[in-house]
Amino acid sequence: MRSRDQLPTARCQLPAALRLSAFYSLIYHYKLAAPSMTASYQEAFILRHKITLIPGDGIGPEVTGATISVLRATGFEAEWETFVVGAEALSRFGDPLPENLIDSIKRNKIALKGPVATPIGTGFVSSNVRLRKALDLYANLRPIKSLKGVPSRYEDIDLVVVRENTEDLYSGLEHEVVPGVVESLKIITDKASRRIAKFAFEYARREGRKKITAVHKANIMKLSDGLFLRCFREVAEDYPEIAADDLIVDNTCMQLVINPTQFDMLLLENLYGDIVSDLCAGLIGGLGVAPGANIGEEIAVFEAVHGAAPNIAGRGIANPTALLLSAVLMLKHLNERERALRIQAALEKVLAEGKVLTRDLGGQATTLDFTEAIIRSL
Repeated sequence: MRSRDQLPTARCQLPAALRLSAFYSLIYHYKLAAPSMTASYQEAFILRHKITLIPGDGIGPEVTGATISVLRATGFEAEWETFVVGAEALSRFGDPLPENLIDSIKRNKIALKGPVATPIGTGFVSSNVRLRKALDLYANLRPIKSLKGVPSRYEDIDLVVVRENTEDLYSGLEHEVVPGVVESLKIITDKASRRIAKFAFEYARREGRKKITAVHKANIMKLSDGLFLRCFREVAEDYPEIAADDLIVDNTCMQLVINPTQFDMLLLENLYGDIVSDLCAGLIGGLGVAPGANIGEEIAVFEAVHGAAPNIAGRGIANPTALLLSAVLMLKHLNERERALRIQAALEKVLAEGKVLTRDLGGQATTLDFTEAIIRSL
């Protein structure tokens, strides 16, 4: 039987950075719990959740370790099934997205994922795209909210980007017609368009959002984007309490730069959503402070949407904010709302104080310094 002191069950050897951070998390967990060793102590160690863990590439293991440390400091415990993906998985197992990883997520219904690098122009197909398709994670959710203490051009931004995740130009249907001429097919279906529209309206109703803006290019792509827009309008009729309008994608980008606070929720097709969600992240300080989730009917994968940053990997200076906020979304999904709010409040406090910040935020703190400051603020 596994003792309560052991590290999470792993399907691969944990990288050194992740093992070190896990070690620190155990120290902090016991240190914080020690003054109040009551009956709740045993309850804290009941493993109510089994979660697939993908540390990722580059700085992934470092920000993943920091995130797990903070989760444990709240008393959250889970059995983690750990896997590698991408180039390392390809070299070790012959597939950048091993089948046993897919099986683990299907079994656990939930995963936490660090950044995974994708070769540009050549090499294997994006593991991120394959993962979404394999698990039918049709909704990409990107909350965009200003954080005090994070340098940005705007204040008081609070909007949500919802992106259809399974089709459009990301269907990967392209071929060379004749030498020098390549054709890519844009796939838009009634089923996927209605499903993502319903997801957006249900989220708006649950979270108290007031308006959804569908973003499109139906003035030019009258059939494909026209279908997406028509489905949105028809689904909107079932939610009369939520305002619904639409905007052409290029105008949306301009309006976001001029006055982002005019938007509440944005609903977009796959390609537009990929671009606009990153644009929105830039409005609040960048991808390093923006959480993300990919959600299906039964399965959800919560992830940092920034890159693997191989240039700073292993140096202990990475900012774990994006993955930590993604873990906050995960906790809410698991009905662990109290712990989620504690972490978010602690993070916001550390950022607002501005005393312990990583280099990308204008400070000199290491990943460990930043993580310790958040844990002390819980």
